[in-house]
Amino acid sequence: MSLVKFKRRPFGNLITQDFFDMDDFFDNRQWVRNMIPDSFWNGKRSEPALNIKETDNNFEIELAAPGFSKKDFEVTIDDGCLNIKAEKSTSEEETDDNYTRREFSYNAFERSLQLPDSVKQEAIKAKYNDGILSFNLAKKEEAKKVPPKKVLIA
Repeated sequence: MSLVKFKRRPFGNLITQDFFDMDDFFDNRQWVRNMIPDSFWNGKRSEPALNIKETDNNFEIELAAPGFSKKDFEVTIDDGCLNIKAEKSTSEEETDDNYTRREFSYNAFERSLQLPDSVKQEAIKAKYNDGILSFNLAKKEEAKKVPPKKVLIA
């Protein structure tokens, strides 16, 4: 004996049941399936893209944040988390005899990453170049990969 999901049909045997399945409709909402792009809401992604690479001696993190400058970033380490925050706003005004044109923009994001226990928190280095914020997180000595050692047989 097997259990089968019961499909409740609120409209009885109307012709609509062949075209409109209430359970399927509510299980497959567009906002659940991420079919509505971020550009629909505000034109900007809420989080910048992030690459993380682990090597034998460290972790390398690259965060894509074009259009910012070094002074726009605030990077902190708190309770084992690397917190990255950036905020930038610009405004421009042009006044003529018949009109005044004002334009402004605001862009901000926050990103937090839980640091592994193997990272030396006091040795984290960061740099910003060409729209990429890069981090180098050195590993503690005991966490570094030890190369294989050959054992001689007597």
